[in-house]
Amino acid sequence: MIPFSVLDLSPITQGSSARVSFQNTLDLAQHAERWGFNRYWLAEHHGMPGIASAATAVLLGYVAGGTSSIRVGAGGVMLPNHAPLVIAEQFGTLESLYPGRIDLGLGRAPGSDQATARAMRRNLQSDADEFPQDVVELMDYFSDASRRPVMAVPGAGLKVPLWILGSSLFGAQLAAQLGLPYAFASHFAPAQMMQAVDLYRARFRPSAQLDKPYVMLGFNVFAADTDDQAALLATSMQQAFVNLRSGRPGRLQPPVSGYLDALGPQERAMLDQVLSCSAIGSPQTVARQLQQFIERTGADELMITSQVFDHQARLHSYDIVGQVHAAGAHAMA
Repeated sequence: MIPFSVLDLSPITQGSSARVSFQNTLDLAQHAERWGFNRYWLAEHHGMPGIASAATAVLLGYVAGGTSSIRVGAGGVMLPNHAPLVIAEQFGTLESLYPGRIDLGLGRAPGSDQATARAMRRNLQSDADEFPQDVVELMDYFSDASRRPVMAVPGAGLKVPLWILGSSLFGAQLAAQLGLPYAFASHFAPAQMMQAVDLYRARFRPSAQLDKPYVMLGFNVFAADTDDQAALLATSMQQAFVNLRSGRPGRLQPPVSGYLDALGPQERAMLDQVLSCSAIGSPQTVARQLQQFIERTGADELMITSQVFDHQARLHSYDIVGQVHAAGAHAMA
């Protein structure tokens, strides 16, 4: 059985706060570590009322400090928002504090709208165009013999594993060219998934970090004791997508019975597309859908996200995934 990992946006639920979200994030990470998940990643977003992980490196330190063995990383840092040297120093600090446990996934999107990006003092167009050069610069800061006139301290020589994140063919080509592992955002943008994966594998060039292609795919899971319970849990994420695409981003809302039936055909089609890489159901249903996805894609690892309103129900969803993984690994032993 391939490794399963956790992607967390540290969601802020309706009626709650970022403080509670951070406590829930650490609690989930500690459970995920006990349940055998491989890594725990947090994603950088800005200006989003329902996402608390904007200061990603700070939150990663909190999670790493409260766990002991699970890998902790960014999935990802949106590099156009930052000078590569700053990211090298931040993740060099994390790697120095928690050696051998830190990952750094890099994205090309700003993780925000243009107004928020301007508030961050970034030039979106030029910075996005410079993403490949920024990745190479960042790699150099972590090397043993950097060619840069400035040294990343800490950072130099630490060889923090870098990942390229993407939802299009651009990231696939860059990851292949640089010989880096590739994580595709199929949990919300699945349209080009197989095309990007095939391109990455076909064009991959071995590097000092990686000798063969390695693909991790995002996958939504809403698991509960019954199919009906899981379908109800999934409506919180469905509401979040509809609200976001309608220009009304907000906090994660409670589940709503009959939500899909109340949607128009356009909204329903949008949800069917963006959430097509999902498993929703009982343990048996989720196990079957996960296995089908792995067989269809040949993924080397899955990054599981489960945006569930109630924290205990979210823990239970991941617990079910962990049990499915353990059963699969036992069956293959």
